[in-house]
Amino acid sequence: MQVFKTKWFARFARDEGIADRSLREAIERAERGLIDADLGGGLIKQRVARRGQGRSGGYRTIIAYRANQRAVFLFGFAKSEMENIAANQLTAARDIAKKLLAADSAQIARDLEEGQLQEVENG
Repeated sequence: MQVFKTKWFARFARDEGIADRSLREAIERAERGLIDADLGGGLIKQRVARRGQGRSGGYRTIIAYRANQRAVFLFGFAKSEMENIAANQLTAARDIAKKLLAADSAQIARDLEEGQLQEVENG
């Protein structure tokens, strides 16, 4: 399973102190069928714990997800800041997810090299 984060999400995770380990755990839950919300179009919403707290009061993440293949963290927000993403943001995220999930290995390698994607470390 390949797990990545976009440049925007990497900055968000760094600023909020979200470790790659927490992101991997969210994907591991999804792989076991424990998905917080299926948003359609290859998007899921998973909760990620706030440092030192549980998932319920933590962050919501929007992920381009294809089981057993690829996951890309696109967007994150604290539940205390917003309840959900807007309809136009969801439409844009679906378009991005479609492209990222359909990308071949050469395109992913280019995105990594250009800094548009970062790999989520395993372990």
